[in-house]
Amino acid sequence: MERPATPTCRVLRPGRDSYAGRQGFTYTAGVSTETVGARGICMHLLTLQPGERARAHLHANHETAIYALEGESEMWYGDRLEQHAVVRAGEMVYIPAGLPHLPANRSGAPCTVVIARTDPNEQESVVLLPELDGLVPR
Repeated sequence: MERPATPTCRVLRPGRDSYAGRQGFTYTAGVSTETVGARGICMHLLTLQPGERARAHLHANHETAIYALEGESEMWYGDRLEQHAVVRAGEMVYIPAGLPHLPANRSGAPCTVVIARTDPNEQESVVLLPELDGLVPR
């Protein structure tokens, strides 16, 4: 998708474009620097299929807010992924900058979420933490 030369309003229709994130998921392209020239926010959709999980990671320089549209997912977070949360449709999650986390869908149904980050780039400050991947049960 081409970024506009001058700032203007844009309507995006999710489902046409997607990208593979370093975290291990395929994201539906949304509002970002790459798609619309955003300067302070990135927002996109993600559907986690049953059994899918991310790689352990953190977002070095930005905060993340997530709204669950449908389904249920889990997230392990903390320095050693020692904390655990279940997120269900209608709930929101806040992830501070620099906090290791690993989301997964261990339910039997897809889970769709809206993700907004304070970094307008889709993958700019993603830091993979492979040393933590084995700490979370499959």
